Amino acid sequence: MSTFLGMPARAPRGVGHLRGDEPFPAAARVALANPQLRSNLRHATTTIRGKSGRVIAELPDWQELRSAGSALKTYTMANLPRLLEQLEEKVTAAGGVVHWAADAEEANRIVTDLIRETGERRVIKIKSMATQEIGLNEALGEAGIDPVETDLAELIVQLGHDKPSHILVPAIHRNRSEIREIFLREMPGVDPALTDNPADLAAAARRYLRETFLSTKVAVSGANFGIAETGTLAVVESEGNGRMCLTLPETLITVMGIEKVVPAWQDLEVFLQLLPRASTGERMNPYTSMWTGVTPGDGPQNFHLVLLDNGRTAVLADEVGRSALHCIRCSACLNVCPVYERTGGHAYGSVYPGPIGAVLSPQLTGIEDNASLPYASSLCGACFDACPVKIDIPSILVHLRNQAPHPRTEKAAMAAAAYTMDRPRLYRRAQRAAKLAKLLGRRGRGLPPPLNGWAASRDLPSPPDESFRDWWRGR
Repeated sequence: MSTFLGMPARAPRGVGHLRGDEPFPAAARVALANPQLRSNLRHATTTIRGKSGRVIAELPDWQELRSAGSALKTYTMANLPRLLEQLEEKVTAAGGVVHWAADAEEANRIVTDLIRETGERRVIKIKSMATQEIGLNEALGEAGIDPVETDLAELIVQLGHDKPSHILVPAIHRNRSEIREIFLREMPGVDPALTDNPADLAAAARRYLRETFLSTKVAVSGANFGIAETGTLAVVESEGNGRMCLTLPETLITVMGIEKVVPAWQDLEVFLQLLPRASTGERMNPYTSMWTGVTPGDGPQNFHLVLLDNGRTAVLADEVGRSALHCIRCSACLNVCPVYERTGGHAYGSVYPGPIGAVLSPQLTGIEDNASLPYASSLCGACFDACPVKIDIPSILVHLRNQAPHPRTEKAAMAAAAYTMDRPRLYRRAQRAAKLAKLLGRRGRGLPPPLNGWAASRDLPSPPDESFRDWWRGR
């Protein structure tokens, strides 16, 4: 069949993990009431933030690298159809098979059918945001196939019947004691005397996974980068479990969002400097695995690449919002965001939490399904400063707020304000009348409905005793 960029306007409802069960404000209230969660988040984000800042400071050309990464991503988005067709051609020439998935349902069907063809009923997985996005584990479970997460943090989440709460560290909301309890309760064959020492916890996971690595013939992975020039796929990770998934099985299935393509091999020179420093605070990724199609006698002998749209084409069509597709999943914006640090990732209701999730998820699903997420920000701009590819997240947030549905009363209030500010005489009268606001109670809590809802989460500034116009007239 001919290649094309995705047909569906948005990611479909009822499948995957892009929509929450409740709006962000309601979910955030629950998270804010959990002191242990807030403590875990504060410790983890502060540690990562400090480590990242130190290694970034070592590079005198960090800002030039950011500009280069941004330019490469802009070029990629402008040439996406051609680059994807080139990637397909190179992967096919190297012995791989490329599949095009318009949405989550099609991607799940393709992967499930490929596994069924092997006759296997168990797969090992390397951490993949794309497969979490489409709900692949649930689809495999319904088909009688057992997916085993091999990334340590993802394994913790899976055994705990939990959901990821961070792009880079999915179990960031758990502390050592909680992880120990999960392992004792859910991990087969674990030593009852297991302590919460990190080395002991890692050793327990290693023993649990070793047999699985050696006996499972099918693996599913994501991809950090897909190089159009050569058909090479790349995965970067910190533990080595990913490399076991990518080399030991007979069949490897990779699910990659279409925005992960890069034009040329040399482009990795930029991204492999940006990604580790911005994400884990390392100078380079401990494990960078690359493969091109199939090599006889070495590694998987069957390779399938599933190119996933699932709403990305709709994002690409938005001139302001499309730069959200530049994201390299480093999580730097989460680690500096004051909102994320207090609420954690589950409050966002999507596999993509934090500032980048607040702009990406609403675009993938349609703003109506995630209307509260663009407001999950103080617009402080810390995310923009931290982003290694210079995504202007605050500007996209404001753009999406303008698209979000607004209550009729809010529309009326804003229309009245605009009408008043456009008429100098009326505005002067309004300024004088504003002095009466002092009678409305501290912080505006005495405002009548529906205006009291505005003051519930904002300080109503006290009007000055003298307006600027009055001050100017008197001098």
